[in-house]
Amino acid sequence: MFWKKRKIRTDHEKNQQQNPLETAVTLEALTQILANMDDAEILEHLTEKGQKIILVYIRTLIDQERLNESIIKTLNNCSYETIQECVTASKISEITNLEEAQKQLLQGSILLNDPVRNVWWAVRLENPLSRAIESSETETILYGPKDSFSEQIEQNITLIRRRLPLTELKTEKFTVGSLSQTTVMLMYIEGLINPEFISIARNKISNIDFDQFLDSSHLAAFMEDHIHSVFPQFQQTDRPDACAAALGSGKLTILVGNTPFALIAPITFFQLFQSPEDYIHRWPVASFLRSIRFFGFFLSIILAPLYVALTSHHYQMIPLQMLSVLLESRSKLPFTPFWEAFLMLITLEIIKEASLRMPTKQSQTLGIIGGIVIGDAAVQAGLASILLIIVVAVSSIASFLVPNYLMTKSNKLVQFVFLLLSAFLGLLGIVLGLIALLAHLNGLTSLKQPYFAPVAPFYGRDWKDVFVRLPLPWMKTRPESLRPLQKWRYSRRR
Repeated sequence: MFWKKRKIRTDHEKNQQQNPLETAVTLEALTQILANMDDAEILEHLTEKGQKIILVYIRTLIDQERLNESIIKTLNNCSYETIQECVTASKISEITNLEEAQKQLLQGSILLNDPVRNVWWAVRLENPLSRAIESSETETILYGPKDSFSEQIEQNITLIRRRLPLTELKTEKFTVGSLSQTTVMLMYIEGLINPEFISIARNKISNIDFDQFLDSSHLAAFMEDHIHSVFPQFQQTDRPDACAAALGSGKLTILVGNTPFALIAPITFFQLFQSPEDYIHRWPVASFLRSIRFFGFFLSIILAPLYVALTSHHYQMIPLQMLSVLLESRSKLPFTPFWEAFLMLITLEIIKEASLRMPTKQSQTLGIIGGIVIGDAAVQAGLASILLIIVVAVSSIASFLVPNYLMTKSNKLVQFVFLLLSAFLGLLGIVLGLIALLAHLNGLTSLKQPYFAPVAPFYGRDWKDVFVRLPLPWMKTRPESLRPLQKWRYSRRR
């Protein structure tokens, strides 16, 4: 019965509330913005002609040496009347409103006040903090380039442009995150890539509305077509040669500021099993190694569930000599095959996660000794059979054959689902699980493109670089599944 009277605001007040920073730049306004910031500096400097110039900057974001060399010394020796005429060696731009001034300060610029024209200028002097270019730790190879990306996005672009010195290599800049203000660079080769991919990527990045983006995986979560799938729909890599190869085949690359991992799209399920080393080995060796990876992935998700299915539902399928050994080892075990396998797999995952979180020198010791000691203790205590320990060890090692780390983690969840199906339905559960897995993979997309290509839909020419890797001279065309504007890899047809 009591109503609170609503205050009716004028259009001017609404605009002031929506855009409180779109006002003129003044020293008082800048002082208010930088209040309680210990690393903010507001200095007064006298030029050779006695003019008082105000310098405003954030100390931790600028290069102090460049400030002394490019600004202070230049102003001391300047005989011109305006700052724009004095500061000519650096990139200088005029500031028109307070919002732009705040943005420039947080990007590593120095604001200078010109007393003659009463204009504020911004000079970019960002601190080039960066680590040295090192070898990749996630995609290690013996032969081939040893450089990898760093957290500096400009440096990452340089590494790609050195491999692709083309004017057609375009870069489009976006800013995402209302708090983090993260820089995102969309890279593609104009005239080669299908324009549909560029349009989809632009729309997805432009429609993102979130506050923080601290890693490229955060951006991928907003751009994926199927966020509930365990399989990655973007390839994350810190290798510039992998990005250059993807760009040359008709894909796009997305670089994210403050992270060394780039995103490549669109991708297929089969490309996650490819390694840069495949194109360094002789083609029979590369084909054999790639086949081993596919077999290792299949083995990692099927071996432990197969053990549970056979020991729980299908004893008659086990050879007699092996069956006697299995019955003897399982005669005193208190758990069913499902719980026995589940506990051992969970224990192994705990050891692996602990080894990743511990210091490097101790993690190797924990992984090796922990696995041996716990496995032996479990057998001695009668909690697990020797055969299961071998099965779990082989399936765990086989999972690491996949070059993509995200795929390695995905197949663990698939393995537990298959384990549950095998416990209830036996071999029928495994078969149903494989059918469901294939149907799921066939239904996924990456940037609206089929995830299971070139198998479904079928592209026969692309099979030259799927399960095997044929000689490079035979790969005359780019992947048909990408529908590139330039089909042939040769610059001229013979």
